[in-house]
Amino acid sequence: MFVTSSDAPLKILIGCDTFAPDINGAARFAERLAAGLVQRGHDVHVVAPNTKYRRATPATEVIEGEPMTLHRLPSVRWMPHDWLRFVWPWRSTHYARKVLDSVKPDIVHIQSHIIIGRGLAHVAAERGIPVIATNHVMAENLLDHSMFPKFIDDLILKWALGEAKRTFDLTRAITTPTRRAADFLEQTIEVQGVIPISCGIDRTQYTPVIAPREKNRIIFVGRLTAEKQVEVILQAMTKLDPAFETTFDIVGGGDQRKNLERLSAELGLSDRVTFHGRTTDAELRALLSRASLFVIASIAELQSIATMEAMASALPIVAANAVALPHLVQSGENGYLFEPGDADELAARMTDVLTTSPEKYARMQQASLDGVLVHDINRTLDTFEALYRDEPLPE
Repeated sequence: MFVTSSDAPLKILIGCDTFAPDINGAARFAERLAAGLVQRGHDVHVVAPNTKYRRATPATEVIEGEPMTLHRLPSVRWMPHDWLRFVWPWRSTHYARKVLDSVKPDIVHIQSHIIIGRGLAHVAAERGIPVIATNHVMAENLLDHSMFPKFIDDLILKWALGEAKRTFDLTRAITTPTRRAADFLEQTIEVQGVIPISCGIDRTQYTPVIAPREKNRIIFVGRLTAEKQVEVILQAMTKLDPAFETTFDIVGGGDQRKNLERLSAELGLSDRVTFHGRTTDAELRALLSRASLFVIASIAELQSIATMEAMASALPIVAANAVALPHLVQSGENGYLFEPGDADELAARMTDVLTTSPEKYARMQQASLDGVLVHDINRTLDTFEALYRDEPLPE
């Protein structure tokens, strides 16, 4: 099947190994992509794990305020993880055939090559249905919750990379959020022509306040997992001048929360650190708008939607100089970079922001707003629509 150039609505099948109610960057991107495509008049179907081990009847769900058809597949809980569920890999092609028989899409867009996306790509390729693949995964994400010894992990990773290449070789196009992430994927899996397409955000949903802050409030938003290295931020907090009276808001849940709460107490920070857990969108935006500085120490970000949300809220950023974060942070302009894992350097860069003049602070805020312009969700949707229709990509 070949999608011709036309303004006619498309029937689009999006395959996800993680989707609402999951809360993570890959799920959030898939939700925003699906909702944006519905807003543009397309017929969107999403394949994702169910919240229990049974196959749900295809049903309309409202995601990001837009109705779409969800095909929920039987899934089981990965016990080392606090919420992750997955479809049995040997059932993925079976379910793919069932869904493709029912939907008969014009295009399949997989968000992961691991299980659901792998099954959909293989069956769609057999049937001549074009496949677009977006990669959100790094090795750190795959092995973070492994229960196996290192030599087994190494074998699993080698097998997974081979499977990724076999799946990606079936696609019309491979995308990932940034140029750095695209380079990483090309070097790791030996694929060519990976297209960087920002996950995109709707800047109108955030409330930037360009003005000095009355209090020094640092904020982090994201899953509390090992690769996020939130403990480095806590350690850096102990190295700040006590006169700053700096507080730290941690937004998000994850398997490391109890460990981080324990560390916070051991470091004497309990009265200055607040664990908010998962919040509503409105609560998150309010916390971002009142914050002084967004800090992220993660070593495994292929883009970081949370960082872009902070930029859209006019926050200076201090980020680890790792993977895609330097793509978002221009050191000295909208914030600073620090060597991953170096709490002393992180504390120094946080101090640079907290002690800067009101004029420079305002310039850093504006630089964040200017820097996030290229990540507008409409640019992202334009690019994916062009890929779906096999048309030239917009500049």
